[in-house]
Amino acid sequence: MKYVLHNEHIISADDAKVEMNDRGYHFGDGIYEVIRIYNSKPFTMDEHLNRLIESANKLDLNLQITKETLENLINKLVEKNELTDGMVYIQMTRGVSPRNHLYHRTENPILSGFTQKLSTQENQTKQKQGISAWVTDDIRWLRCDIKSINLLGNVIAKREAADHHCQEAILHRDGMITEGSSSNLFLVKDQTLYTHPATNLILNGITRQIVLKLAKSLQFEMVEEAFPKDVIEHADEAFITSTTMEVMPIIEFKGGVKTSLKIGPITEKLQDAFQHYKNDGLSTKPNQS
Repeated sequence: MKYVLHNEHIISADDAKVEMNDRGYHFGDGIYEVIRIYNSKPFTMDEHLNRLIESANKLDLNLQITKETLENLINKLVEKNELTDGMVYIQMTRGVSPRNHLYHRTENPILSGFTQKLSTQENQTKQKQGISAWVTDDIRWLRCDIKSINLLGNVIAKREAADHHCQEAILHRDGMITEGSSSNLFLVKDQTLYTHPATNLILNGITRQIVLKLAKSLQFEMVEEAFPKDVIEHADEAFITSTTMEVMPIIEFKGGVKTSLKIGPITEKLQDAFQHYKNDGLSTKPNQS
């Protein structure tokens, strides 16, 4: 990562700095998106930027930049860093002002971004083998639908999961499953898919939305409703979805729920369908600079 994004400029990473009075630094007062890059092309960038704008509106944060400009900057950043496979992280904070809980609407938002390489092979291996998940309390705030940079609850859950040799934390509020610390959860029972509805208690993941669309095209039954954590013990299959993990099977739950599962046919069909969807999307949306 030689170059980073700062406001509307691509600059050397060595020249980048964080303002001490940035409200993102003090309060986590900002939003972000992670966009996957395959073969040097952004995947579902339009959907991610739409959600960035939606998050900004929910936080009363004036972007002061057009979607088209953001697209061009992201493409230039990918090109400048010669990124083939990885991700782009885009962040917008409310701006710089003396530390005060009360924000004003006159600050100029700060845009930043960087690229990061990801191991496609490592992810594909995990998709074939499955991962372990740690079931724990959801201690986050009540506006999880906003992709805020304030992720302390998610971070604590992820650390707790790793301490128990798990790759993801599955969260519940008062015994009702919400989502993963950085993913959305799906269960399969008797050929039917179950997942939490897109309310304020979860982030409506872009990959989640794609999987729901694919499941519908495959004529799978789907139920979007909250379910108790004990239901996990009776599931036939389970998987999580996210921008970086795609469709990732869970073969073991620990912590609040203890059970083992196999990677089933529904999960495998959705993995295959997602790969076709991804390839089609990348072939029809060429990189623009």
